[in-house]
Amino acid sequence: MPQFLNTKDIINAVNGAIVNGSAESFSGISIDSRTIKDGELFVALKGDNHDGHDFVRNSLEKGKGAVVRKDWHDSLAVPISNKIFIKVDDTLKALQDMAAFIRDRFDGHVFAVVGSNGKTTTKELLSSIFETRWDVLKTTGNYNNHIGMPLCICRLDAHHQAMLLEMGANRPDDINSLCKIARPDTAVITNIGYEHLEGFGSIEMVRESELEILPYVKKLIANIDDEFLMDGVYKKFTGDLVTFGIQSSSADITARDINLGLTNSTFYLDAFGSSIFIKSRLSGLFNVYNCIAAASVALTSGFNLEEIKKGIESFDGVKLRFELKKHKGVTFINDVYNANPSSMESSIIELVRVFNSPNQNDNGYKRTIVVLGDMLELGDYAVTAHKNIGRRLSELKIDIFIGVGQMMTEALSSFTGNAIHAENSLIAGERLSTMLRKGDVVLIKGSRGMRMENVLGVIERLA
Repeated sequence: MPQFLNTKDIINAVNGAIVNGSAESFSGISIDSRTIKDGELFVALKGDNHDGHDFVRNSLEKGKGAVVRKDWHDSLAVPISNKIFIKVDDTLKALQDMAAFIRDRFDGHVFAVVGSNGKTTTKELLSSIFETRWDVLKTTGNYNNHIGMPLCICRLDAHHQAMLLEMGANRPDDINSLCKIARPDTAVITNIGYEHLEGFGSIEMVRESELEILPYVKKLIANIDDEFLMDGVYKKFTGDLVTFGIQSSSADITARDINLGLTNSTFYLDAFGSSIFIKSRLSGLFNVYNCIAAASVALTSGFNLEEIKKGIESFDGVKLRFELKKHKGVTFINDVYNANPSSMESSIIELVRVFNSPNQNDNGYKRTIVVLGDMLELGDYAVTAHKNIGRRLSELKIDIFIGVGQMMTEALSSFTGNAIHAENSLIAGERLSTMLRKGDVVLIKGSRGMRMENVLGVIERLA
């Protein structure tokens, strides 16, 4: 049962008024009436498409009570008299206030993972290491925003020794708002890239927004190979700084003798005069960066190299992120969870590496094919970003490019090879299915809203 979920503490945390209640406790918190469990407290949030208040009665079939807006409760034609209600002015703020109250009572470690790319994989790698010794509460899936992170914190239990929180940002002040709730003591910044420019406006504002975490933390782990990131860090951070990297000789923690296989990678992890051999189940140079980022946080938190090796080597990846699959002699790189210009280019480079890797196919690979969906939320930079992708594909001599969505027409217009447009991911899958040959290597990637997982789904269904 969560450490804090009784009416007395909730009222204190949210400054609300209780109806039909007493000193009750709850088994958890839910914002979804479809999945609420017995004894949980429902928080009625208003979203862009739905208002949780429309589902309060459904939630109370299993739930023990609900946090609702005062005006909604006071306007009920038929009062609900057998359940607990906590009335507040703003239910989202109430959820966040509950999370902040719980954080204030927690005396364990609180870690934050921020950056443009690699956050989730770094968080999961770090969790795998931490769990060799600690009981860790972590954000799950894409629960890294102003709703998901507070929900995660509200799951804190007495046995948890650390919180590991991924923090996402779409616009300035997002990281600051999350830090006010979570108050992390240690943070890792993976990198700075072209993400959510519709909200940020410029790459400089991306950096400024990610660096909003600096006033809150005593210890920072940062990617020294990202010079743009480090320029901001050196100007703003005065705490304990630990760096990781592969290219810079100044990195405190690094990887050497890197060997990138089709489905794994090996390297030596060097840290503070000691070294250990790592065989990771993850492929790609960017995943080596994720490994050493996680290792750096763990090392500065008292974990030894053997624990780090065990944690990294037992982790087999995050679903929909650079999954390598074989189907009827074709190699698919299924990297469909999300995309921005930086991650798109990294994945394309990895496609070329896989294509050129020796000993992967006795007959050698035949063609490189990319199926790329629109990169969303780029604002005024969208046209330029997509055209740049097309040019990059031409430079790398990609054989076939299937562009999915309206913005990918810009990329197709600057591509000099075999270019095909598809309106959506289902159509892309159908067109791809007619042209595959044994030995092809196919990269599938795009922003989450493009549902690029449908491409491989169509291929497997039609086979």
